[in-house]
Amino acid sequence: MSSPRGVDRARQIRRRRLGAVGVLGAIVLVGVLMVGLGGGPDERGAVRAYAAAWQRADWSALRAQLTTAARDAHSAQDLAERYTSAAQTATATRIETGTPRDQGDGQWRLPVVVHTRAFGTVRGNVGLEVDDEDGQARIAWRPDLVFPGLAPGEQLRRTTTMPPRAALLARDGTPLAQGELRTSPLGPAAQAITGALGPVPPERQARARTLGYPDDAQVGISGLERIFDERLAGTPGGQLRAGVRLLAERAPRKAQPVRTTIAPSVQQAAVTALAGRLGGVVALRPRTGEVLAAAGIGFSGLQPPGSTFKIITAAGALEAGLVKLDDTFPYETSATLSGVELQNADGESCGGTFVQAFARSCNSVFGPLGAKLGAKRLVAAARAFGFNAPTAIPGAAVSSIPPAEEIGDDLAVGSSAIGQGRVQATALQMAIVAATIGLDGRRPEVTLDPERWRDAAPAHRAVSAKTARQVQRLMVAVVGDGTGGAAQIGGVKVAGKTGTAELKSTQTTCKPDPADPSSCPPADPSDPTDTDAWFAAYAPADSGAPRIAVGVLLVGAGHGGATAAPAARQVLQAGLQK
Repeated sequence: MSSPRGVDRARQIRRRRLGAVGVLGAIVLVGVLMVGLGGGPDERGAVRAYAAAWQRADWSALRAQLTTAARDAHSAQDLAERYTSAAQTATATRIETGTPRDQGDGQWRLPVVVHTRAFGTVRGNVGLEVDDEDGQARIAWRPDLVFPGLAPGEQLRRTTTMPPRAALLARDGTPLAQGELRTSPLGPAAQAITGALGPVPPERQARARTLGYPDDAQVGISGLERIFDERLAGTPGGQLRAGVRLLAERAPRKAQPVRTTIAPSVQQAAVTALAGRLGGVVALRPRTGEVLAAAGIGFSGLQPPGSTFKIITAAGALEAGLVKLDDTFPYETSATLSGVELQNADGESCGGTFVQAFARSCNSVFGPLGAKLGAKRLVAAARAFGFNAPTAIPGAAVSSIPPAEEIGDDLAVGSSAIGQGRVQATALQMAIVAATIGLDGRRPEVTLDPERWRDAAPAHRAVSAKTARQVQRLMVAVVGDGTGGAAQIGGVKVAGKTGTAELKSTQTTCKPDPADPSSCPPADPSDPTDTDAWFAAYAPADSGAPRIAVGVLLVGAGHGGATAAPAARQVLQAGLQK
């Protein structure tokens, strides 16, 4: 029988042995766990990081997963160019990487799905080789890794063809341009708005490659053909190859016809009214901003708007409380600003009530009124009507007025207030100004796309409804008993404003040199080429819902009331016909 002391000693020895075995077992277990968890290079993590960087086009992050030799040979910019070039060749729109699969011995297979415009969905695998660099998993990069399905030494290439171009339609379905020759039953009236086709311009070549256009593709370079080019072009088709091997193939697909907002009768009237002269005519449907017609340089021609700009000056002054409709002004032939005479057209003596001064377009009233309004408020008023901001018509020129701090003294501000100085506008912009008054001060957002049409009031408020209705009274007086009488339409109340902008010499900005009286030669009233003729109008002006607004610019064509107003009348009449 063992003594109690012997039993305790045996127990102690057993505990020591078990403890030693436990420590050894823990060490073995940790080693097993380290092996099981991938101790050493994390190949899967490197491949996943590479795939994620590729999918989000983060070329610096992708490069960080490469071997030292690959990083030395390829900058992030070089990798970006290679991957981007492959994507453009394939017309890729999106790349998705899948779950990588371990093939053993450092070899991995990465599934990749490429969504393309020209070839649909392209699926394939990229084979990755992972090296151990000082305990870090790094990918040995090769040029064939830029696209799934490529083998070492193969180049990605494509051959593509364009489908027949889709037809351009007027709002009523009348073809504006159709077939290979882009013909229309409207003839020259359609050609004035549809524009032309031509080789891809240099600034659009990168986009064309991305869309899959072949190098000899014909694209829209002006007019509606340019604005709706991608919708008209359809989807290219062809073959995508890895070297000589076929990766994907699809036939070209023609686009559906594209309907526009153009009204054939109004478009015909605009072209007829322009009569081949240098200038522009634009007609709008005020409530929706839809462009009903455009001819000549209506979207692109920037010229001083002359007295049509007085619509904005009057609105700004009325809104600021600087003038009332029944305020009276002395009859004068000119006003003096900053020591310089600002003359009325042809030296006319005019004045009377504010309504009469507007109807007769008195510079002697509006020059000082503009100076009183001040550059800051004048510029703010112009911006509210859409100046210094692009319209929603792609490629249209931006009408502009200089920043308030750059305009200058009272003479320069007064000159700007009558549409001279450095103020520039298009016929499109002045049609927008007229439409804004007709819509009780809400500025429409113009469009050529009927799919953007919304039967709701425009959201851009330029002036209060009260001010707009007061300006409407002024514009109705212009047509009823002022300079715009040639725009009258029987049975219809027309609101309009004439403009005659001086070009070669101007009595509004020139400060004569006392030592040289010839330094400011006066304008020659007998020379119509010294002036642009303008007219901005809408009708009917008594319904609260005008059906058409028009802007007319005739370059070097004399007085607005004599030439631009009758041209506008033709277009207004066409737009008022049901």
